[in-house]
Amino acid sequence: MRNLKLLRTLEVRDIPALGTPQCFSLRTEQGTVLIGSERGLLEVDPATREVRNEVPLVAEGFLPEDGSGCIVGIQDLLGQESACVATASGDVILCNLSTNQLECVGSVASGISVMSWSPDQELLLLATGQQTLIMMTKDFDPIMEQQIHQGDFGESKFITVGWGQKETQFHGSEGRQAAFQMQMLEPALPWDDHSPRVTWRGDGQFFAVSVVCPETGARKVRVWNREFALQSTSEPVSGLGPALAWKPSGSLIASTQDKPNQQDVVFFEKNGLLHGHFVLPFVKDEVKVNDLLWNADSTVLAVWLEDLQREGNPALKTYVQLWTVGNYHWYLKQCLPFSACGKSKIVSLMWDPVTPYRLHVLCQGWHYLCYEWHWTTDRSLGDSSSDMANVAVIDGHRVMVTVFRQSVVPPPMYTYRLLLPQPVNQVTFSAHPQKSNDLAVLDASNQISVYKCGDSPSLDPTVKLGAVGENGFTVSLGTPHLEKRYEIQFENSEDQEVNPLKLSFLTWVQEDVFLAVSHSRASPQSVIYHLTVASSEMGDEHGQLTVISSETDDEHGQLTVSSSVTVDGVIISLCCNSKTKSVALQLAGGQILKYLWESPSVAVEPWKNPAGFPVRFPYPCTQTELAVVGGEECVLGLTDRCRFFINDNEVASNITSFAVYDEFLLLTTHSHTCQCFCLREASFKTLQASLSNSDVPNGEILRKVERGSRIVTVMPQDTKLVLQMPRGNLEVVHHRALVLAQIRKWLDKQMFKEAFECMRKLRINLNLIHDHNPKVFLENVEDFIKQIDSVNYINLFFTELKEEDVTKTMYPPPMPGPVQPPRGPEGRKVDLICDAMRAAMESINPHKYLLSILTSHVKKSTPELEVVLQKIHELQGSAPSDPDAVSAEEALKYLLLLVDVNELYDHSLGTYDFDLVLMVAEKSQKDPKEYLPFLNTLKKMETNYQRFTIDKHLKRYEKAIGHLSKCGPEYFPECLNLIKDKNLYNEALKLYPPNSQQYKDISIAYGEHLMQEQRCEQGGLVFARCGAHEKALDAFLEAGSWQQALCVAAQLSLSQDQLAGLSRVLAGKLAEQRKHSEAATVLEQYAQDYEEAVLLLLDGAAWEEALRLVYKYNRLDIIETNIKPSILEAQKNYMALLDSQTTTFSRHKKRLLVVRELKEQAQQHMHLDDEVTHGQESDLFSETSSVMSGSNMSGKYSHSNSRISARSSKNRRKAERKKHSLKEGSPMEELALLEALGEVVQGAEKLKDEIRCILKVLFLFEFDEQGRELQKAFEDTLQLMERSLPEIWTLSHQQNSARPVLGPKSTTNSIMASYQQQKTSAPLLDAELFMPPKINKRTQWKLSLLE
Repeated sequence: MRNLKLLRTLEVRDIPALGTPQCFSLRTEQGTVLIGSERGLLEVDPATREVRNEVPLVAEGFLPEDGSGCIVGIQDLLGQESACVATASGDVILCNLSTNQLECVGSVASGISVMSWSPDQELLLLATGQQTLIMMTKDFDPIMEQQIHQGDFGESKFITVGWGQKETQFHGSEGRQAAFQMQMLEPALPWDDHSPRVTWRGDGQFFAVSVVCPETGARKVRVWNREFALQSTSEPVSGLGPALAWKPSGSLIASTQDKPNQQDVVFFEKNGLLHGHFVLPFVKDEVKVNDLLWNADSTVLAVWLEDLQREGNPALKTYVQLWTVGNYHWYLKQCLPFSACGKSKIVSLMWDPVTPYRLHVLCQGWHYLCYEWHWTTDRSLGDSSSDMANVAVIDGHRVMVTVFRQSVVPPPMYTYRLLLPQPVNQVTFSAHPQKSNDLAVLDASNQISVYKCGDSPSLDPTVKLGAVGENGFTVSLGTPHLEKRYEIQFENSEDQEVNPLKLSFLTWVQEDVFLAVSHSRASPQSVIYHLTVASSEMGDEHGQLTVISSETDDEHGQLTVSSSVTVDGVIISLCCNSKTKSVALQLAGGQILKYLWESPSVAVEPWKNPAGFPVRFPYPCTQTELAVVGGEECVLGLTDRCRFFINDNEVASNITSFAVYDEFLLLTTHSHTCQCFCLREASFKTLQASLSNSDVPNGEILRKVERGSRIVTVMPQDTKLVLQMPRGNLEVVHHRALVLAQIRKWLDKQMFKEAFECMRKLRINLNLIHDHNPKVFLENVEDFIKQIDSVNYINLFFTELKEEDVTKTMYPPPMPGPVQPPRGPEGRKVDLICDAMRAAMESINPHKYLLSILTSHVKKSTPELEVVLQKIHELQGSAPSDPDAVSAEEALKYLLLLVDVNELYDHSLGTYDFDLVLMVAEKSQKDPKEYLPFLNTLKKMETNYQRFTIDKHLKRYEKAIGHLSKCGPEYFPECLNLIKDKNLYNEALKLYPPNSQQYKDISIAYGEHLMQEQRCEQGGLVFARCGAHEKALDAFLEAGSWQQALCVAAQLSLSQDQLAGLSRVLAGKLAEQRKHSEAATVLEQYAQDYEEAVLLLLDGAAWEEALRLVYKYNRLDIIETNIKPSILEAQKNYMALLDSQTTTFSRHKKRLLVVRELKEQAQQHMHLDDEVTHGQESDLFSETSSVMSGSNMSGKYSHSNSRISARSSKNRRKAERKKHSLKEGSPMEELALLEALGEVVQGAEKLKDEIRCILKVLFLFEFDEQGRELQKAFEDTLQLMERSLPEIWTLSHQQNSARPVLGPKSTTNSIMASYQQQKTSAPLLDAELFMPPKINKRTQWKLSLLE
């Protein structure tokens, strides 16, 4: 759905030369044009409009002096500074354009009619006057000569397998006689010059020749390959014309055919069979087709036509038409009418071989024209909902408009079409925001037709509905009507004859204001015309353009050139912002200018960026738009090489199309994605970063699309984005960013219905309705219900509710605002919505919204099924009074869709209402034989026991024991068994008074249960509370709770001997638990055995407490016999322990340094070999071990761990020890060494209190030497560890344990190695090993008295 828009025009008039131009060629490297005439060659530079070189051929005798000579072909030879010229007399001349030397490289006595070079310039083909073809090399060595007329079909002759004959085939309405009719071929057309035509395929492997057959007099097309072997001959075609053009892509050969009532452009396949056609918009014998030309990328077919002499048509014209194809339909996009006589008659035309959409035209009066087009989509520019999202497609005399808001009609169909008297070249929509559906059309006769939407007094015959109308359908669509038609006449009529495309970039900027651009023919300048509607004729004060009305009736009006501005430079684009009314111009050099068309003195000034510097595109952009980016109005541009610019900043280099809608920028990329950005808070850097990281999935910004998709239009105030595929079909997508932005707008305006319908259709989570602004939603719940006004929709809303805040997870806002709406309490969102909506529905119409009210109960975090069942039960007993009321049966049937029937049956049974149970059971699939006997049995029971049975059946055991406790003491054994079975002791104790026997029995059972679970102390407390002191004493003894045991013993009134025995038992248990101080206290106070108490204190190193007892009981002899020997023995043990720790620490530290050195060597060796280690730990650490990869070791240990994962904790600890083995060369040796060193340091830290205690008693008993020795040894040990900490736990190893593996300098190998190291060498559980243990220097252990 694109049109060709004129980008620039280059015009060179009155080239100073003699004779008449006959043909021309392009010198693409030099940018010049070689023109041949009957006098010689002329090289013209179009940019400077100067003649660069002139090569006469008459003086050398190659052309006659009488001017009857003819040049049949010119070819610039790339890289040779030469051109090859062929004359009709038979000479092939090589002309050196640097020295003007001429060399005749060959001559044909019979003359030459055609010279054609292959596209790669390796072969030269000549058609001679003797009807032969001569093939030569690029060095002009003859290869072969063959007759141009061949009797054979060619190598690709069709093979008949004998499946039936022509006479036996079905011939439809023509009847059987059609099988015997002979096809009569008409001779060549009367205006045919009978000369051969040659065309090459784009790759140079084949060429086709069109000649007139001497036998039939009709034209035939023959296809030859590069080796000059005939491949095929075309099927007989009546009225075949001389024009011939092979599509560069190689699929089709274009020619023309005269039919009885029309003239067609037909296409041949390489095998000579016809394959498609399209009709030229002329009647029979009105025009002749001089030539057909494909552009370089095979997208545009140029048709050169000329009027035939007819009576009543004195003004003959020549036409150049540009045709394109889409969805198997051929569109006439541009029509250039020239005069067929005089100076403006076309002599030759040619597509540029480098720039695909550049066409070169040479006229008879030494006029040269160069046109360049580009693709554009003509769409309406409005942002309001009144804009119908119109897209206009040019097709000859018709403008086919598709109204995408009304219907998505695939091309070549359309919503309606406008019929114009002349072929259309430009279409523009009004930039007025409220009248964006109005459009203006500029046709080939330079008439502007203005169509406006609105009420029309009569039906416009030029407007006709297309695919959405016809056949009696009534369409609610307002079509436009022709308002005025303005004719533009040039003061110099020759201007229009020589250059039919005088005006370009027609832009409708205001109700009565048009802008148009004209390129100067004498200099590289452009003129901007300011056209306004006037009531009287008025001329241009500059004397260049006059816009007048052709007639004086109501359908025709006048345009006045109110002002014009000349710009130094060639304007190649013009864009207008419908909101800000700004107009931006782009020059060929990339400069951006701002056209101040609204100011009193119309002027042009440079467009400046926010920094105040003029904006200039580095490369010319074929599509430009204006948009506000981050609060600043910017120019957006897209080159034909897919480079996208905002101002002079290149944002991306893979953009295929873009569109600006409201505050959004939409782009399609080469990676087959469509991205949408909000420009309100965007910046160049954020856009550039987002587009460069297009592979990162983002649900709101990025969307995958079909390969080659391009943006057609965006529907204003809607969510539709229309894309066109390469083959021409359309696809409508709802981009997530557009959808969410539109939903947020609707929710802000409290348009809940529109938002809900859009979210439902596009599967957007309905939680967004609440989460977008919870406060506003809860305050407007009634409006929400009234707008939705559908029970089904409200139920759908309920079913999608969840506690998750979708604005933080699924649909985060693209740009968070400064003020966030308040959120409700966590975990109460669903309940709040259900309660608020239920209250609103009950106040509006409880009968109508009954099903939704039931849903609100069911959807709560704790479903209120009993309330729902009760409401249904109430319905069953009352007749509906409201017409919208729902019956109980319907309500129950609906409830069964929300809740499982078995669950609902259980809940109904839990209400103890048997009528309700029967009502639910009837709707379920249960067999009455299953539930009726059970219900009958229940009905016969006493009420409390009945409810106990129901609750036990439903496994509601807490309620069950509650009902059973009310049935009387005879049911207590059953109750106690249930309590024991289901561990309901705490709940059961609340049902009986504390002084009852039942309470005591439950407590005893509870205590025994706790004893079985090894919670003896808690069991003892339960026994003691209920008065079972014997059981409490046993429980406290088992738990080692000596205070509670002695308290219970006092309550049992034990004798002195029994109490002493109990004390000794308690002391034994405490000693086993290393609680020597508590054991000594029990023996001293309750067994009066202070001597045994002193011995226990000495075993526990409680020296000071032992001394206290000795002095309390005045047993000083114990000091000499027991205390001093124990102190000296403890000092020796501490010395041995410190020596062992110091030795172990030094050995592990030394080995750790060796391991790390080996590791560094191994890694350096692997880096030198350009290999990546598979694991951080390797068997290379051991000098004698074999080499084993980290991945193998990882697999070994992970497999081992998986086997033992289900075993006992003992085995798991064993496996963990095996994993961190201190064996030299083990894979985890470094971790094991770090772990062992950390344990040694922590052990020394724990010794500080013990060392201080023994130092004090050593000093007290004058063992100064032993005290100093122990203090010095411990101090040395601590200093050794403190000095070694930074060496063992280095900063680099701490960082390596949690270093990032990604970054700008990371490579694939480094990332893989880092992940493998983390996987095999440093599990998350071992990360703490890389952190150094803490040594508390504030702990005062040292005794200064011993220094």
